[in-house]
Amino acid sequence: MKKILVIGSTAVDVRIRIPHLPKTGEDINIVQVENRIGGCAYTVAHILKHFSIPHILCSPVGTGVYGEFVLNHFEKEGITPFIRLEEENGCCYCLIEENGERSFLSLHGAEYRFGWMGAVDFPLADLDGVFVCGVDIEDPTGVEIAAFVHAHPELTIFFAPGPRLMSIERERMEAILACSPILHLNKAEASEYTGETDVERAGAILAKKTGAALVITLGEHGAYYREHGASSGRVARGASVQVKDTVGAGDTHCGAVIAGLKQGLSLQAAVERANLTSAALVSGKPLP
Repeated sequence: MKKILVIGSTAVDVRIRIPHLPKTGEDINIVQVENRIGGCAYTVAHILKHFSIPHILCSPVGTGVYGEFVLNHFEKEGITPFIRLEEENGCCYCLIEENGERSFLSLHGAEYRFGWMGAVDFPLADLDGVFVCGVDIEDPTGVEIAAFVHAHPELTIFFAPGPRLMSIERERMEAILACSPILHLNKAEASEYTGETDVERAGAILAKKTGAALVITLGEHGAYYREHGASSGRVARGASVQVKDTVGAGDTHCGAVIAGLKQGLSLQAAVERANLTSAALVSGKPLP
């Protein structure tokens, strides 16, 4: 089996548990604070590893307290840093409310710098796919990621635009979509980009733009998926669980979909297993 190249950030998530998001001028007490490894690329790679899918984590690591945190975690997991940069890593402040929903405050650092990519010789003969994330492409140096994707049409592209998709430079976003990526996004993101609140209509617009399969997650209601060339999509029902923490749920679902397709599952079966995987994550249970 050939490998998936996972391009993007490995971040330190500073998880701050609070009763609710504060209003302007409000004073609330924090329930708990802890640092955990995270980031879109790392989470996808972690799920690929869970399902025994060969991959390469192409994630820059910098300096400072957060860079050291990432390096220490990599050492424990046996991960070799892809490249070291002489710039401090940033972090992501994850505000987690009692209902498990999260809001992010991101401080970008070395983990989002990709200006070095054009000088790297990637092992293309060992690859058949690449994962990229919108938050990384949005960064000024994300143009290097877009250029890599455009230069290698032989690779299957998995693209998760994420909640920052409307902040991605339009020309750069259109260039990625023109490469026929398999899209993975949630209903709010699909609606914001297409202007359609109906998931079927949004899916039809996105499928027309990419000419490829796509997945739109629907939270507790499962996920909408649309096969390449299909005239309509279908919904794979989700599992009803008690939500404790939604941080990483979307990237976990995306990684599980990629893993299923790599293992030869149909898109339906891959999405159904991804639903169970993300449900386990948000409820704090072991992954299937």
